[in-house]
This record gives sequence, structure tokens and C-alpha cells, in this order.
Amino acid sequence: MRRVPATVLALGAALTLGLPATPAAAWGGPAGPISWRPAPTAPGPGGPASVTDGPATLLALVNQQRRQAGCPPLAADPRLDRLAQALSDDMAARGYFAHTDPAGRTPWDRARAASVDYLGGENIARGQPSAQAVTEAWLASSDHRANMLNCRFTELGSGLHQGPGGPWWTEDFGYPPAR
Repeated sequence: MRRVPATVLALGAALTLGLPATPAAAWGGPAGPISWRPAPTAPGPGGPASVTDGPATLLALVNQQRRQAGCPPLAADPRLDRLAQALSDDMAARGYFAHTDPAGRTPWDRARAASVDYLGGENIARGQPSAQAVTEAWLASSDHRANMLNCRFTELGSGLHQGPGGPWWTEDFGYPPAR
């Protein structure tokens, strides 16, 4: 794996997230920009419609990977769960697959509208038949892996919409929320 200077990575992440540019090492997680390309998908229209495991299994699998990487576990967050579920449902209902919805709303626009001010990143996927399969797909993508293993994230919300052409998966990662 080719190493890129931390300042270049931090600047890329800062531009993507709208954060001040700081060295990636200060973020407490793997160096790397966070981008918004969807994870690779399985064929959609003939894809599986029923998943036997879901968000709780997804949280356990993500935390297992974080533990191996030396990151603290993520806590389930009901507000992020609702945000993630809303995106999974909306993608299925309106027939799109993207972080930015057809109206042009970004993950942060949707978070702001839901009074969530601590969103840090988002992963989406479509077509994987289980939490294990979608976790493996995200881990195979450097950008999605970076979200999952960002040690600064402390919260996770998961959404799963099952139906023809899916399932649609969403993970929303959060920084410590003000409580």
C-alpha cells in the first residue's frame, strides 16, 4: 500500500467534510480521505429481498473490526439509526442509490434537518444479502473502511430497507454528540 503524506490526506478529508485541515494523525484513526462513493453492489433488480440479520449484527461486526484496529467500540445511536433508516427507505422508494438524494440534499443536509449536528461520515450499499456480506464489501473499499475504522467516531446508526431490488444498507457515523 502506497503511503500518502498525512497532511495531504487530512486536507482531502477536511475538504470533503468541511473541517479545518489538520494532520490525519490528530484524528485518531487511519489516515485517509472520506469520500462518498457507494460500496460495490450486487446486482439490484434480481437481488435478495430478505435479510435475516440486520443493524444489531452490523454494529457487532463493525465493532469487531474496530477492536482489531485498536479503536474503541461504537455505541448505537437512535437518532443516527433514524437518519440511516430514512436514507435506506428513501433510496428504495425513489429508486436511486447515492449519498446525495434526487433533491440535492447531502448527508449533512439531511442530518441538519433531523437536528443531528454530529454526523461524521456515511456508508451505503445495495444488494448484499447479510450484515456480514455488506461489512466485507465496505472493508474492501478503502474509503468505506476509513469510515468504519475512524477512531474519532463514537456513534453508529444503521438502516436497512428490504425489498425487491435491495436490500439497501446505510451506516451513519457520529462524533460524540452534545448531550
